[in-house]
Amino acid sequence: MGLREWALGGVLLSPFLIYVLLALLLTGVVRLLLRYTPLGRWVWHEALFECALFVCILTLVTHVLGPL
Repeated sequence: MGLREWALGGVLLSPFLIYVLLALLLTGVVRLLLRYTPLGRWVWHEALFECALFVCILTLVTHVLGPL
């Protein structure tokens, strides 16, 4: 999927919006997995960790789905 804008009702939408929504979904899944496993105990600052996790997953999604 390239980074072309979509026209939806006269409004241009960036495909980066789809990447962000997908990264939010994946971050939520990873957070749930960490919460119900013993690995979640090793997180010191939960909000900082979740923000960094989102940025890492967003970077991964952008590299995988972005233009070559």
